[in-house]
Amino acid sequence: MTLDDLFATIEARKGADPDSSWTARLLAKGPEKCAEKFGEEAVEAIIEAAKGDRAALTSEAADVLYHLLVMLAARDVALADVMAELAKRQGTSGLSEKANRP
Repeated sequence: MTLDDLFATIEARKGADPDSSWTARLLAKGPEKCAEKFGEEAVEAIIEAAKGDRAALTSEAADVLYHLLVMLAARDVALADVMAELAKRQGTSGLSEKANRP
């Protein structure tokens, strides 16, 4: 499964019955709840990275990616837009990119 596939599935769950899927239930709770859940999963990934548990970090990283996509969908930000932003930054030093931010 690609991130595009996962994002399409998440988008398809918008407006679905919250009892039909976890994604629909999360989206029904609103963008703020989606952002909160993303934050929780990010913290869990940080903890596993600090512990050095590769398997647990892999699992938590998958959760982070999923919840990031849910958060984007909740705010109607297309994955393609995020990918386009990354493409614009390709070949640019991270230090230069950060220095050029407003």
